[in-house]
Amino acid sequence: MKSFIFPFLLIGQFAIAQWQKMPEITTANFRAISVSSKSIWLPASNGTFLKTDEKGEWKALPVEKGVELDFRDIHAIDDKTAIIVAAGEAEKGSAKIYKTSDGGLSWKIVYQTTQKGVFLDAVDFWDKKNGIVLSDPINGRFFMLKTTDGGSTWKQINPEFIAPIQEGEAAFAASGTSLVTVGKNRAFFCTGGGKYARVYRTTNQGSTWVAVKTPMPAGKTNGLFGLNFWDENHGIAIGGDYQEITKGGLNVLLTSNGGKSWALVSETQPIGFKECVTVFNKKILIAVGPSGTCFSKDFGKTWKEIDRTPFHAVTVFKNEIWAVGAKGNIAKFTGKL
Repeated sequence: MKSFIFPFLLIGQFAIAQWQKMPEITTANFRAISVSSKSIWLPASNGTFLKTDEKGEWKALPVEKGVELDFRDIHAIDDKTAIIVAAGEAEKGSAKIYKTSDGGLSWKIVYQTTQKGVFLDAVDFWDKKNGIVLSDPINGRFFMLKTTDGGSTWKQINPEFIAPIQEGEAAFAASGTSLVTVGKNRAFFCTGGGKYARVYRTTNQGSTWVAVKTPMPAGKTNGLFGLNFWDENHGIAIGGDYQEITKGGLNVLLTSNGGKSWALVSETQPIGFKECVTVFNKKILIAVGPSGTCFSKDFGKTWKEIDRTPFHAVTVFKNEIWAVGAKGNIAKFTGKL
């Protein structure tokens, strides 16, 4: 979904800091995060890409012909190979997919289109060869791409095999987790913009998709923004309204049947818009968003506030929790849950 700007609270506003902010390397906005066995990979606005080296130090690396692009998602296939996705209007030359095979030292454009309406939102992979990219819909159905050769080439999935959209429905290019793969063949993506938030699911690596209506109301600026599964049956969807980031209301959905149905069960703390959820130590959920950060020890049924630090995305790397946000904000969690 088209770009949007959030209002942000200041880090350090609270007396007890739970997040250790890293030294500022860039003022670009981070909206996604990916990890390989040795590194953290960060795409950002203004054609920016950051990565940790083997010493854990952050390095800014250039992306050829990408200086004006807004990189909204990245998937690290291994320590040398990654796919990065640029969001933006295709007709203006912004819809591009890059691949690196040398750890980010150089990047090659592996897909680009100027087809009106294409707006790339997210990327994920089942394995080293098979991956998928999600775009906003065209002519009533989502535009999706698939690779079977590790991201070197991409082909459009036949839209006839993707369930038609609701009026106004789209995906949000917000956290890199509006699209997730699960196991060997399943994948899910979540939406907003329509009357109700929905979760689309596939069981055959994207060949066909069905749409599952959820009980969460949606609208032009609200819906579901992030997904996570901790096994093939149990998962979470999370969201809110990006224009009213502290607006209260239930914003957590859970599934226990592999995404066939979703229950609206709880409200995050602090209340308001959340974009991304990760699983820490196999039993604790960490949720982040512009309204603040929180955790759950009962897999999403109840939540406790960590603080009001705003982030867009969160992940676990070497048993550490890392989060990223606007204006170059990179932080590591240092508190106890």
